[in-house]
Amino acid sequence: MLSFAAGLVTLALILVELNQERSLSLRILWLGLAYLGLFACAHLAVRRWAPYADPVILPCVAFLNGLGLVVIHRIDLAMEGTVFDDGSTWDPMAFKQVIWTAIGLLLFAATLKFLTDHRTLARFGYTFGLAGLVALLLPGVLPGFIAPTINGAKIWLRIGPFSIQPGEFAKILLMVFFAAFLVSKRDLFTTAGRRFLGMDLPRARDLGPLFAAWGVAVAVMILQKDLGSSLLFFGIVLVLLYVATERAAWVVLGLGLFAGGAVIAWKLFTHVQQRVANWSDPMATYNEDGGGYQIAQSLFGLATGGIGGAGLGAGRPEMIPESNTDFITAVIGEELGFVGFAALLLVYMVVAMRGLRSAISVRDSFGKLLGGGLAFAMCFQVFIVVGGVTKLIPMTGITAPFLSKGGSSLLANYVLIALLLRISAAARAPQRAPKPKPQQPAIADQHTVMVERPK
Repeated sequence: MLSFAAGLVTLALILVELNQERSLSLRILWLGLAYLGLFACAHLAVRRWAPYADPVILPCVAFLNGLGLVVIHRIDLAMEGTVFDDGSTWDPMAFKQVIWTAIGLLLFAATLKFLTDHRTLARFGYTFGLAGLVALLLPGVLPGFIAPTINGAKIWLRIGPFSIQPGEFAKILLMVFFAAFLVSKRDLFTTAGRRFLGMDLPRARDLGPLFAAWGVAVAVMILQKDLGSSLLFFGIVLVLLYVATERAAWVVLGLGLFAGGAVIAWKLFTHVQQRVANWSDPMATYNEDGGGYQIAQSLFGLATGGIGGAGLGAGRPEMIPESNTDFITAVIGEELGFVGFAALLLVYMVVAMRGLRSAISVRDSFGKLLGGGLAFAMCFQVFIVVGGVTKLIPMTGITAPFLSKGGSSLLANYVLIALLLRISAAARAPQRAPKPKPQQPAIADQHTVMVERPK
């Protein structure tokens, strides 16, 4: 399957070069072989340290990562030589993304090697929770020279020449915390309160964690102007609560709280009003600063792609702002069409379904909750990204896992996949037969033992 993924990625690269009227050379073949070698090492790491892990997940991730590299290279070709208003020129990103891929795979292998049992994470649940909370909120409270506002969102930390998006790692840390917390306090959340409209509502005194999660989500929306991370974080909390308790009342209450918070934020803050206005009618704000130009260009690109697409390398990705990050799925939709776009979503769905299958099969409650949360997080993040690009929901500004440019997203998602594989290995590992108990001879057959009185 890895060879098949490498073949598809190499073919995609050849199509891009041909449609850009560039000469083919053996360099493309070597790039394909290097890509195959990189993921072959990752495969060997899985066979060595998690031999029972699901064999489908890594090839799907390799295909997504490879397609992302090809599309980023294609955007580099389209933007080559572009000079911006401030005098700077386009900085090619494909090579940097290859470096981040290699680092991500090293982190992936290290996670598999040193985390031999996923249940170890439960012991550090509260520590991970505190670290995740700090990482999530830190960019919103730090001054601008450390946490600058980029593209309207304050989600980055800049340390010298490096930038990091701590929210990408915070989502994994917080999932570990909530899984450990819900396992230890499960009885508290399953205690029924009053019955209303056919639902057993929880007791008012048990709503504290839900209010805390809601407060954090609203704080992220207001302080960092990041609707995507806010929605992703609160969605993960609700799903973990539902999986732990099997009660829809938690989800209904949570959605009501989030909707109320979103309405209040829309009433009070201009950046939220701008996002909603761009969503409802992007053409009305097309020429405004921060208006609907980006979402409108994305829709034009998707419409141009139609059913079959313009062909890899034959679209106009330079017409879509931020086409290699938030809107990379719009570029894929334009060049591969509805068919290619649907196939891409199916690959994501396969990863999520295999992750959920592992979560169902694993024997411990912590593994079930964590595996379910990890699989849902990837699936929900794709929904938020694609929903924003297609105008199903307001534009949010988060990255597509394994496709978009960015080291933080790539590293965090490789850790997420390593955790999923660790859980799947535990689920698929054969159970050890209990050791046979030594047979005791019947009392009548036992020898008589003389007990001497101590002198």
